Amino acid sequence: MISAYWMPVYKYVRIRWGKPIDDAKDLTQGFFLEAMEKDFFRKFDPGKARFRTFLRTCLDGYISNEEKSASRLKRGGDVQFSSLDFGDAENGIGAAPETQARSTEEFFEQEWRRSVFNLSLDLFQSRLVEQGKQVHFKLFEVYVLDGLEDGRRVKYEDLAREFGLTAGTVTNYLAAARRDFRRAVFDKLRELTVTEDEFRREARALLGVDPE
Repeated sequence: MISAYWMPVYKYVRIRWGKPIDDAKDLTQGFFLEAMEKDFFRKFDPGKARFRTFLRTCLDGYISNEEKSASRLKRGGDVQFSSLDFGDAENGIGAAPETQARSTEEFFEQEWRRSVFNLSLDLFQSRLVEQGKQVHFKLFEVYVLDGLEDGRRVKYEDLAREFGLTAGTVTNYLAAARRDFRRAVFDKLRELTVTEDEFRREARALLGVDPE
């Protein structure tokens, strides 16, 4: 759960609450530590709101309490979440000046979607590597991911020449890779949602299709 939410939380703290980098790091880690210690996510009711809406409400309350506290001790003591790449999160903030024009809620939603897709992409890649389908992933990376970044689409014929395949094989590999990636997104969402209804709503919101 932390893997999907820590970066949206960190960026939200930086932008919504205007915290400097070190304070935002401490608050992010302290928030998740307190959530685990006090188990306050157990109070979540999927019938009332989405989990990330509930989480953001908890986060706002946590930061408000921290600001009211007279103590300026480091949140979380000596506990550190070593897997959190705050440098990467900070680069994302610097590369997105348009965030000031959007609501913090919209920004949090976008960052959550980005985290889910990134986690799903890691799962997707590891599965293809295990299956010996590195070419499938490379085609997906070049055609889908790189195309999203620069707005250009490589032609299937060019991919066929580059990878020594027929255009028909490229078509089949990409179709299979898209299905595998969608399945990875569904699997990751199942880990992050509480009910079947919530899972299906999130799947439709992210991919525009009903889960398989």
